[in-house]
Amino acid sequence: MAQADFTFPVQRDIENGTIEGVYDTKSGIQRFLGIPYAQPPVESLRWKAPQAMSHWEGVRQAKTFGPRSIQTPAFSDMVFRSPGMSEDCLYLNVWTPARHNTSGLPVLLYFHGGGNIAGDGSEPRYDGEQMAKKGIIVVTCNYRLGIFGFLAHPALSAEAGYHASGNYGMLDQSAAIAWVYRNIAAFGGDPKRITIAGESAGSIGVSYQMASPLSKPYLAGAIGESGAGIHPTLSPVTLAEAEQIGMEFLQKAGVASIEALRSLSTQTLYELLQETRFGRFPIVIDHYFLNKTLPEVFQAGEQAQVPLLVGWNSAELPGVVFMNGMPYSAENYQQRVKAEYPDHAPQIIKLYPDTPQEIENSATALASDRFIGYSTWKWFDLHRKNSHQPVYRYLYNQPRPPMTGATSANQPMVKGAGHSWEIEYCMNNLALNTVYAWTPDDLKVSETMSQYFAHFVKTGNPNGEKLPEWPAAKKEEAQPPVMIIEANTRFEKATQDIRYQLLDSLYKKKE
Repeated sequence: MAQADFTFPVQRDIENGTIEGVYDTKSGIQRFLGIPYAQPPVESLRWKAPQAMSHWEGVRQAKTFGPRSIQTPAFSDMVFRSPGMSEDCLYLNVWTPARHNTSGLPVLLYFHGGGNIAGDGSEPRYDGEQMAKKGIIVVTCNYRLGIFGFLAHPALSAEAGYHASGNYGMLDQSAAIAWVYRNIAAFGGDPKRITIAGESAGSIGVSYQMASPLSKPYLAGAIGESGAGIHPTLSPVTLAEAEQIGMEFLQKAGVASIEALRSLSTQTLYELLQETRFGRFPIVIDHYFLNKTLPEVFQAGEQAQVPLLVGWNSAELPGVVFMNGMPYSAENYQQRVKAEYPDHAPQIIKLYPDTPQEIENSATALASDRFIGYSTWKWFDLHRKNSHQPVYRYLYNQPRPPMTGATSANQPMVKGAGHSWEIEYCMNNLALNTVYAWTPDDLKVSETMSQYFAHFVKTGNPNGEKLPEWPAAKKEEAQPPVMIIEANTRFEKATQDIRYQLLDSLYKKKE
C-alpha cells in the first residue's frame, strides 16, 4: 500500500539561482538534497581544485540526492540512497527546521567516513532530520575519493596556480564549508556558527580542515569521532613523495602522461586502478591546503581556535587483527608484540598485559590504538595544550544489540564498541537502521549522545539539562577525565592515557 506524502515544495534563492526542495509537514523539517556546491570535476576539471558553480536559469530541483563519488564496494555497512556513482559528485544536502521568519540557526556540517576511498552523504546513518528537530541545520556533502580525489603528479602541480597537486577531496570539503558560509542564511542559518563533524575519514577531514588556512576562518566548532590525520592514521606526505606515487601509478598503468590519463573514460580509469591493485593516494603537505603536519600546526597554535568535542570507541578493531588470526595465548601474543615492537616489547606488555584473562582485551586495545585511537588522542592532546578553547573527550562503549530476528547462538560475542558503531546514536538515527534489534538502553544512549552533540553545535559546550555533567579537559592534567558514553553514561578518571603517551614516544622515535 502506498504511503501518504506529507510534503509540499519550497524554494530558496541561493548564490547560483533558485532551488526547490520539500517541506515535510509530519517532521516539520525542510530538506534540500543534491545541491551542487562546485562545478562537476569532469573532463578538463578532473584533478583540479573545485571550481565555483555557475549560475542556472529557472528553478533547480533539489529533492533527490546527487551521485556519490566513484568507489569500490569497500565496506559492507554502507547503505546508499544516492542514484549511483559519477565523477560529477560535488553535491550537498540540507535539513533545516527554519520557519518563514527564522534566522541565526547553528549549523552542523557532517563529513562521511570511508577511508577516503568510499562513502556518501546520502547514507541513512548521516540523515539530518532528527538532529534538525533539535533546532540546528544539518548539512552533509560528498567529496572526491581515491584516485579521483587524491592523485598528485608533477604535471598536475605545474598546471595549478598554487603549484601543487593532490588533496582534491580535502579541497572539496573546504569548498563545501565556504559554500555553507556564503549560503546558509538562505536556510535560516548563521554563517558564524558552523560546526564541522565527521567519523573515521570524516573525522580525519575535520582535523585537517581545522589546520588548513583555507577553512579555519569559517569554523565555529569541531567534532571528531575516531580519527585524526596524525601518524600512523592517514598522515600526510610531502608533495615530492605524493608526486612520486602518482608517477608510479602512471608507469604501472602504462599511461604516458596526465593528458592521456585525463582523456580516459571513468570506466577505463577505474579498471586500470583495479588491475594495478594500486594502494592509497595520500594527503599532501602542499603549502596551499596544508602547510605542515598536524602536530606542527597545532603545536604552533596555528589551527582554528575553536571548541573541540572528540573521542573514539572502546574496540575500534577486534583483537584478532593484531593477532593476525592466531589463537589467543600468551605465547602467540608475546610473539606478535615482539614482532611489532622488537626494542620495546616489555614496555608494551606492561601496559597491554599478557595474562590469560587480559590477552583478548590487550590485543583489542593494541589493534584499536594503532589503527585510530592514538591519532585521535594526539589530536585531543594537542588542541587542549595549544589553544584556549574548551576540549571535551569521550570514550564510546555501548555494544551493539543482536541483529533483528537473530538468536544469541549465531551472534558473535564482541567486547566494547567497534569502529563506526556510534554514528546512528550521535545522529539519533537508530530508527533508520533496521538491521539491529535496538533496546531501551540503545535509545537512551542515542538520546544522550545526540543531545550532547546538539548542545555543542549550539553553544560550543555539550552540557545541558538532564545530561551527566561533562567538564572540559584541563591543560595541566596528565590523564584528564573522560566521558564514558554507554547505557550508564558517566564522567570518570581516565586510566589509559599512559598507553598513548608510550605510543607517542615510540612514534616520535620513528619520525
